[in-house]
Amino acid sequence: MTPATAPQTAASQTLARCREVVQPALVEAVERLHPWLADMAAHSLGWTRTPGGFAPGSRGKGVRQALAVLCAEAAGAPAECAVAGAVAVELVHTFSLVHDDIMDGDETRRQRESTWKAYGAGPAVLAGDAMCALAAQLLCDSPAAQGGAAVRHLAHALNDMARGQADDLCFEFRSWTGPDAVGMHEYRSMAERKTGALLGCATGLGAVLAGAPAATVAGLTRAGRHLGVAFQAVDDLLGIWGDPQDTGKPVYSDLRRLKKTYPVLAALASDTPAARQLMGILASGGTPDDAGARQAADLIEEAGGRSATRSEAQRHLDRAHDCLTALDLEPTACDEIRALLPFLIHRRA
Repeated sequence: MTPATAPQTAASQTLARCREVVQPALVEAVERLHPWLADMAAHSLGWTRTPGGFAPGSRGKGVRQALAVLCAEAAGAPAECAVAGAVAVELVHTFSLVHDDIMDGDETRRQRESTWKAYGAGPAVLAGDAMCALAAQLLCDSPAAQGGAAVRHLAHALNDMARGQADDLCFEFRSWTGPDAVGMHEYRSMAERKTGALLGCATGLGAVLAGAPAATVAGLTRAGRHLGVAFQAVDDLLGIWGDPQDTGKPVYSDLRRLKKTYPVLAALASDTPAARQLMGILASGGTPDDAGARQAADLIEEAGGRSATRSEAQRHLDRAHDCLTALDLEPTACDEIRALLPFLIHRRA
């Protein structure tokens, strides 16, 4: 094993260990749904007709469920106390992807048809709603004394996620120039809500279910939210330069949709010749063809948008580490969390 692959292997082992703890409860939870809804949920989760078995290339990373488990362990509790929370955040994450694909018109997800493409938009909306409701019910039914606090924690995250998604959609209708242009501070706020809210929920929820002090819950939640901004920054990179074999989406997919993502906004803020040329392409109003999208991607890189986005991801990763350092956590679990974090921003899908 080379030094470069050792951290990735350790992170993969941690994700696999946490999945083994959570997966049986996730399968059992999905089976509680109406059979038609359970079928759509299983498809959304990447399962085959054998519940919990994954179709090739369709398995998600399981980051959020792993963070819930690890943060409970970091707070000094056994992994099992966080299982309901881990299942809840995995269901919420899956429901959000189902709805995102409908809003974005994406026809594929993890190397297979997206749920709305396979079953229809209406049924997919209903399946997403069912998974969200099931997540809340699982926490309500949890035998842990902290069940009520866990539901409040999840509800806060859901509200923030909706606000972030609303901002992201509204950005599409705003101009590229002038007083209505999207600012970098607005984009960061959107990313913290849209992506950071659920990652912060996962880290904080593990601590809540572990019965950790309020300061520990707050610190772990902040760490997760910083991780979410880093995660979104990497998603933005993959939306332009990701390999379709890994992402399951066309190359330059975000550019073709003229999405206002961090690399684009950072490039435009550079006030360079490349930025001004990029602005001309974006402000033309037409959907870029292959050549136009390729040219825009090259200009973003030339204007520093790609490197600025990597720096943004690293900056928030460092802040997540700082949050962990400030807390009194169980060392072994904390080390596993630290080992997992860089894996999440050096990913290909």
